[in-house]
Amino acid sequence: MRYAILAALGIVVFGSGGCATITSSEMQTLSLTTKQNTGQAVDNAKCSLRNDKGAWEASSPGMVAVHRSAEDLLVECKKEGFATGYLRAVSRAAGGMFGNIIFGGGVGAIIDHTKGTGYDYPDNLPVRLGDTVTVDKRDATAVGQAPCAPGTTSC
Repeated sequence: MRYAILAALGIVVFGSGGCATITSSEMQTLSLTTKQNTGQAVDNAKCSLRNDKGAWEASSPGMVAVHRSAEDLLVECKKEGFATGYLRAVSRAAGGMFGNIIFGGGVGAIIDHTKGTGYDYPDNLPVRLGDTVTVDKRDATAVGQAPCAPGTTSC
């Protein structure tokens, strides 16, 4: 009886995988925009995004799906006639990671860390051409940038 209980517990702990693995995708879709320092939108900039899980190409404005990771996402956008814009999107642990550590004994957290599912990037990537910007979901605004106007979805 004792072994049956231990075996059942082992199946639940190891078979459940990571909590974020179950509830989140390894990919995250982000909104990418480019603007001049004056705030005027710049369309059709060519952007490259990369982290330790891969590299992606996109045009702005647009949506781009990237692989989640514990590493920050680096974005570089170029358009002829404009200076290059750089953005660092800070990777933050998602809520599921903390639940894994508390309730799963860390096994789920290890799985989610390895797969990247335990992390999130800010939903909006507002690249300013000719500038370097850092965005952090914790701040909900870009460092070195004025906060978004109330009711707007991108800065």
